[in-house]
Order: sequence, then C-alpha cells, then structure tokens
Amino acid sequence: MKRLWQAIRYNIKRVMDSDPAADSVWMVLWTYPHITALFWHFFAHRLYKRGYKLLARRIALHSRRVTGIEIHPGATIGRGLFIDHGMGVVIGETAIVGDDVTLFHGVTLGGMSSKKVKRHPTVGNDVLIGAGTKVLGDITVGDHSRIGCNLVIKRDVPANVVIYETEPENIVSRRHKPTIHIVDGHGHSDQDQREDHSETGRHIPRHRIAFTPKNMTKEMAWYI
Repeated sequence: MKRLWQAIRYNIKRVMDSDPAADSVWMVLWTYPHITALFWHFFAHRLYKRGYKLLARRIALHSRRVTGIEIHPGATIGRGLFIDHGMGVVIGETAIVGDDVTLFHGVTLGGMSSKKVKRHPTVGNDVLIGAGTKVLGDITVGDHSRIGCNLVIKRDVPANVVIYETEPENIVSRRHKPTIHIVDGHGHSDQDQREDHSETGRHIPRHRIAFTPKNMTKEMAWYI
C-alpha cells in the first residue's frame, strides 16, 4: 500500500506541474479519470501477474466503465503516467510504458499480431503522444520524443524527435535542432535521395524531399 500511495502522490504532483487547468490536489484526485484508472490498474496488474487473470480483467472492466480508459491488467506502466482527458485510451496487454509519459484522449497502444508474444509498443520515458494517434505493434518509441495527433505509427521512433506526419513508407520527423528529415522504410536517408535525384535531373515530389524552414520552431512543427 505504501507503494500505491507514493505512486498516487507522484502522479498528482505531475498533473499539478503539467496542467494549468489543475487548480488543487483535490480537483486532480476527484476529477481526473486517469488517477482512478491507475489506482485500479495497480491492483489488477498484481492479480494478473499472480495468475488471477479473470479477477484482474473484471477489475480492468470496472475501471473502463468508470473512466473510459482501458488498460489491460498485463500492461506495465511506469510512474507518472498522465492521460489528459482520458476518454478512449487503450493500452494493450504486452505494452510497456515508461516514466513521465503523457497520452491524450483516443491514443491506442495496440498490437499487430494474434500470437501470444510481445505484440504491443514499448514507450520510453518522457514521451508525449497526441490525441487520436495509434501506435501499433512491437515497436519502440524512444525517450523524450513527441508524436503528433491522429497518426498511425508502426515503426520504431528514435529518441528526441518530433513526429508530425506519417506516410505509408515514411515517417516525417524533426529532431530538436531545426532540421526536418525523412526516414524511409528501406534504410535510405533523404540526403542520399536528394543527391541521386539532383544528378539525374529528375523531379522530386515535395513529400519525398527533406526541407529546413528557416523560422520553424517546435510549436510550429507540432501543428503542421
């Protein structure tokens, strides 16, 4: 129980530090649904690991009905998870969520396989995932990365990048330095592609080349 109360206190403090709408500790404790969801997950996860899977799933089901947040009791959740608004968030059985992660409403940490294997994402520390984004499969999201809204992520995300757009074969991202690059699914860098195309003189579609806006800030990149 000591660990539970320590976790609750840390989660409340993180909300107070992160959310300007949080006016008091009592407001966070009584009105933020993820606090309730994490409270029930604390017990459900331990029951699940000890083999009481049916009871664990019933507790998780009750938590979903009350909060609108579905966390499978098998999921491993680090401390300080902040699920803002909360409604519609789904975290799968084999998902691993690091410390100080922020998820917005509608986020799914889902699987891509029906086999009993590690099939859900591993999310690093201090990661933010925007509303409606689906992170699917046994992939890794690196520490301190930011992922925009309404995206589908099915490949590993490096640490310390901002992902604001995805395509079927590409992930468009920006590191903390003001440089945007495209990583394709075949291991080719955007710089190599630009050099190859410049030699042949062929037209390069806009979405296939890298670009570096002179005045782009983190906030601007986030909303593109």
